[in-house]
Amino acid sequence: MQIWDFFQGIHTLFLVDPSLAFARIFLIILGFVFIYFGYKGTLEPLLMVPMGIAMVSVNAGLMVFEAGNIGTLFVHPLSNNLEELMNYLQIDFLQPVYTFMFSNGLIACLVFMGIGAITEIDYLIAQPFSSLFLAVFAEFGTIFTLPIAMAWGLTAKESAAISLVGGADGPMVLFGSLMMAKNLFVPITVVAYLYLSVCYAGYPLLARLVPKKLRGIEMNWRDVPRVSKSAKFGFSVIICGILCLLFPVAAPLFASFFVGLAVKEAGITRYIEFISGPVLYGSTFFLAFTLGSLLGADIIMDPVVLKLLVLGMLALTLSGLGGLAGGLIYHKISKKPFNPLIGLAAVSCVPSTAKVVQKCAYQANKKCMILPFAMGPNVAGVITTAIVTGIYISGIKFLG
Repeated sequence: MQIWDFFQGIHTLFLVDPSLAFARIFLIILGFVFIYFGYKGTLEPLLMVPMGIAMVSVNAGLMVFEAGNIGTLFVHPLSNNLEELMNYLQIDFLQPVYTFMFSNGLIACLVFMGIGAITEIDYLIAQPFSSLFLAVFAEFGTIFTLPIAMAWGLTAKESAAISLVGGADGPMVLFGSLMMAKNLFVPITVVAYLYLSVCYAGYPLLARLVPKKLRGIEMNWRDVPRVSKSAKFGFSVIICGILCLLFPVAAPLFASFFVGLAVKEAGITRYIEFISGPVLYGSTFFLAFTLGSLLGADIIMDPVVLKLLVLGMLALTLSGLGGLAGGLIYHKISKKPFNPLIGLAAVSCVPSTAKVVQKCAYQANKKCMILPFAMGPNVAGVITTAIVTGIYISGIKFLG
């Protein structure tokens, strides 16, 4: 017995290919970077802190098993048969979470349910045209990344899955990749959640493309119409039924989001506290921690990951630019003062992008309050992205 047998995390660095060893070290460092920026609030702490810690742990904790295989005690996402899966369920501590919550999309639905329970839809109902107008423009990334990805060699289903990153809706990407590209589920979902957090830093740069004078346009938040709870409750139920009828393949997402919204508007306090608290934050934590543990060096070394990184960034950038273009157009046609930054909020990372545009507007004009107006397109973006997801899952088979 040698001393290295006691410190297998270090020993395995010399047992694997040098490129894989350097990738492990890189991911450990990257994990620490995510933890730091999450702690500082530069990136989303709800995602970055647990994801970063899991990345550090899974890439540091490689070990040699009795059969001579090298692996970890975290999770095996692509087990091939029932016997193998049952073995992993007894060994890997995150395997039950992955098997019973990730592989069937449950965790995406739970996150969506929690988001619904904290979402405000007053402006969406009061001004549906402007909200949906901007949301359509903010789908540029989900639409135009598809042909680019196919031209780059991905299959139609893989291209559709990575294109959904442009909707800036993590649960939607998770669900869509499971339905269309299960072989790339792990890298696509990790790319999506990494980039969604980067929206905090990246979208303010896009916002600067709009002249400061326009970024600082004031809107009277007192003009936001108040909508009755009964109207919002009725909207939630009716729209849920219509969307499930039109796109049944995405019905679990629709049902999850709108039941959270309906519970909120019905004022069922116990359910609101449960869904917006333990359900939302518990599922977000396990989502981030499990995704981080899936990001091992073997995943990042796959050549297709580079394509996914580029296409994910392209999709989010196109959606952001499309949202800003829609905001500028609506600013021109609106009869009332309209801040074009609201178009950027239509990229549906609820409520993050709405908060980002409020911060950008405030930096341009300390009197500017556009958050209530931004929430309408923000929620509309969730609906349009879910519709695109349903269309892709149902119709992408016709593209081959």
